[in-house]
Amino acid sequence: MTKVKDIKIVDFPEEVDSKNKVKVYGETSYENHLAVLSHYLHSNREKVSKEDRREIVSAVREFLSRKELRQNPYGEMSDDELMRVAEDATQYDLFSDFFKIPFPSPENPKFTFIDLFAGMGGFRLAMQAQGGQCVFSSEWNAYSQKTYFANFGEMPFGDITKEVTKSYIPKHFDILCAGFPCQPFSIAGVSKKKSLGRETGFKDKTQGTLFFDVADIISRHRPKAFYLENVKNLTSHDKGNTFRVIRETLEELNYSIHYQVMDGQTYVPQHRERIMIVGFDKKIFHGKEKFVFPEQCESKHSIKEILDPDIDSKYTLSDKLWTYLQNYAEKHRAKGNGFGYGLVDLNGIARTLSARYYKDGSEILIPQGKGKNPRRLSPRECARLMGYPDEYIIDRVSDVQAYRQCGNSVIVPLITAVSKQIVTTLQSA
Repeated sequence: MTKVKDIKIVDFPEEVDSKNKVKVYGETSYENHLAVLSHYLHSNREKVSKEDRREIVSAVREFLSRKELRQNPYGEMSDDELMRVAEDATQYDLFSDFFKIPFPSPENPKFTFIDLFAGMGGFRLAMQAQGGQCVFSSEWNAYSQKTYFANFGEMPFGDITKEVTKSYIPKHFDILCAGFPCQPFSIAGVSKKKSLGRETGFKDKTQGTLFFDVADIISRHRPKAFYLENVKNLTSHDKGNTFRVIRETLEELNYSIHYQVMDGQTYVPQHRERIMIVGFDKKIFHGKEKFVFPEQCESKHSIKEILDPDIDSKYTLSDKLWTYLQNYAEKHRAKGNGFGYGLVDLNGIARTLSARYYKDGSEILIPQGKGKNPRRLSPRECARLMGYPDEYIIDRVSDVQAYRQCGNSVIVPLITAVSKQIVTTLQSA
């Protein structure tokens, strides 16, 4: 007989192919089973419905039945043994690794939130710092899922545009968080269709964008508040029409809207402007909530604060790449524009870190003295530049993927400061 304590679920099988698809074992993917299990294990299990519990038991049984997911397959388990373990897996210390994480949920949570387009977990860190418990997370990228799982012991569900994913969202939660991607869209020529029971038809105006899925979830679940983050240019895209549709959509859902472009340099040595959009349910606050964004100030930080004194030579630019970047910059300088690399003043702040940083590191280069080529930041330094603590695990993926995740992430202390204001407003209601 298999010793239950010796069964250990493999962290991640080699599940990603060249198109970032996941293999499916049977009818349900490994990732979806892991999402169901991990969310359940970190939830208030006394409040789980009988139907959900049946699905959990089924998922545990499926895990225990898969030899390919065991590091130590000592043999088969009988149906009775499978059922007994599945009914209370934690009693057998089966999923203890899910709790050996650097950033667990607070023991006595003050509110609940969901984390959409979760990335590497910046919003979750911010909300947990205010005493919040995450009751649902979603992120489609397999590498970001891996980083998220390593830090929170929870596998995010996948594609939020799919109805099956939305079906796992709890009916009630307090705050919706989403650093949603915004694909360019135009409302020109869009015909009116039947919306979610609203005469103004917000579904029609935003159909085909990921923002629609955020609005759809807000409409269905009516959280007390939401917190959205996006690029600064959201306000100017399509001559302001894109943001107008987003703002009007949220207002049609009967939420009061607060928004402001904020710069992360108040908190970290990086110039990074993003728009913060916060909303409160008018049925609860009646538009009288006393919410204010935290004050902004010029940066008092410097890039040298986040640098490691001893850095691997692999981050130093090769002669070929450094020559190319200099020639490229000179060519554009001759044309009168400012394209080129960014050699950082060590006593100053960096340009905005982008998801393409892994390609050549050109926007943020660290000088290394006369006679030596500059270097790019290491993934750990990039994480610090985004405000992540050193305890945050980023090495479960390659450097390339870590760079991408940091470049797509939020400035954690900025999100934390805004989150504090939101929670303070909720608690005063």
